Order: sequence, then C-alpha cells, then structure tokens
Amino acid sequence: MDGALSFAENLAREAGKIMRENFSAASVGMKREWKDDNTPLTETDTAINKLVIEAVSAAYPTYSVIGEEASNLKESEYAWVCDPVDGTIPFSHGFPIFTFSLALTKNGESIVGVMYDPIMDRLVSAEKGKGAYLNGQKISVSSEKTISKQSFVELNTNDRMTSLRAYLHEKGSYVPTLYSCVYASMLVATGEFAAAIYPHDKPWDAAAVKIVIEEAGGKVTDLDGNEQRYDGKVNGFVASNGYVHNELVRALKQ
Repeated sequence: MDGALSFAENLAREAGKIMRENFSAASVGMKREWKDDNTPLTETDTAINKLVIEAVSAAYPTYSVIGEEASNLKESEYAWVCDPVDGTIPFSHGFPIFTFSLALTKNGESIVGVMYDPIMDRLVSAEKGKGAYLNGQKISVSSEKTISKQSFVELNTNDRMTSLRAYLHEKGSYVPTLYSCVYASMLVATGEFAAAIYPHDKPWDAAAVKIVIEEAGGKVTDLDGNEQRYDGKVNGFVASNGYVHNELVRALKQ
C-alpha cells in the first residue's frame, strides 16, 4: 500500500526514541506493574501503544488498531497490529533485548511489517512482494538445510515445548529463550537464527513476524504447519528459514 511502509517505519523510530529514553532507568529499577498473565507492564508500553493509536487515527481513521495494551477497533478489513515493547521482561529488568513491532493486515493477512531494535538501531521492514530490508539493505534467511550443532533456535516455553526442546538438544543446537519472540524472529530474517518458535495466542507477537520473514525468503505457519489470520488470536507460530520448517513442525507434533 502506498505510504503504509513509510508510515510504519517512521512510527517505529518514534517508538524507539521513547524506549531509549526510558531504558536508562532500568539499571536502577524500572517501575513496573504485573498483569493477570504474570507479564510486566511499564509506562513505556502504554505510552507507545497510545502513540500508535493516535497516529493511526490521524493517518488511517477507518482502520482498526489491535495493540497489546489497548485497541481501537473499527468495521474495517484493515488492522494495524502492534506490540509496543516486545520483550518487556528484559526491557524492565535492564537487559537490551526488546523491539517495537507493527504490522498492517488486510482481512487477516500481513501485508506490511516492521521490527525495530532501538538499542542497535536495527530497523527490519517488509512489504508484500517487495522483499525484506535491514536499514535499507536487503536481507535473507539462512541456508541451513537441517537442524544441527550450528543452529540457533529460539524457543519460548510452555508444556508443549518440552519434547521439542529435548529434540533440539539431541541435535546439539543452541536453544536460547530471549523473552522477545520478535527480536528472535528478526534474527531469523537476517540469517542469524534458523528458527523461532512461539506457543502463545497473541497476534501482536506474530503479525510482523509473518510478513518480514517470508519476504526474507523464510516461512511462517502456526504450530501445526497451517496458515492462519493475524488480526485475532493465533495458534502460536513456527518462523524459520524454510528449509528446517517441516522438521520442526514434525518434531512439535511428536
């Protein structure tokens, strides 16, 4: 869509400025609350979510906003899906692994997406059919054909992941948990990680991942290997370089 990618990139940099300004307080104990799902909430999360709703309302007044901390829903085929701070746990505890994430969906399909790491100033962006870019330079996923001792696979955790973690360890791969699935997915898009696996149902953790990784040449499905919408609850995701995708979905099913 004309102008949508530039809009998302500019908004990402505005959000990144807020994150950088507020992150300095983390070293002495950032003020945070704990939500019902036992995840933290900071003033930065709410401030950026508010920024997105206001910006979308001004530029795209008929579009919905689906945000982690607040939404503005409209009768529209278009929805901006936002995670203001993906990685609030590390952000609020003083380690710099967090991102801003924003995607535009049309009838549930991600058509524009950005991920922004404000500490390293890494802006990854994509538009359907036009490739994925890191700070303006085209990027692509890794060419690893199978999971091996050289593989990095980010694995968020829940009960379903136990057997998969054991499988990955048997293969000798590195299995970190970064507490920011978008940050890990950014590393998949740039070719550093083979895959990132997310077992929860939040669309704001998945919408930008879908478009960015697939435009970088990879593959993103739900946990069962199926396509899904990204403007409502999701069935997690497997985001990979494409080559190892089926192997990971099979291991999950087992």
